[in-house]
Amino acid sequence: MRFRPALTIATVAAVSRSEALVLRAFCVWTVYVWATRIWNIWGDKARDFQFKAVHTLLAVVSVGFAVVAWRIVSRVRRRTRAGRLDRVMESDHETS
Repeated sequence: MRFRPALTIATVAAVSRSEALVLRAFCVWTVYVWATRIWNIWGDKARDFQFKAVHTLLAVVSVGFAVVAWRIVSRVRRRTRAGRLDRVMESDHETS
């Protein structure tokens, strides 16, 4: 019996500029909401340490996902622009 990998390598589709802006807006919004929320939670004397710790952990994970998403969008956009530039350069050489 041959081994078949459970995951296959997928091709990442290009992300348009407007799609990238929407994804980045979600990233910024996530950071803003959690920064505000954590600031308010830690300033609230009525909350116990466990509540603060759990919500701080949730904030760190959510902001971490936002940072990773931002980096992925940036990387895909950079590759898309580089690919577009390569195609333009190739077509210029073919017509010359």
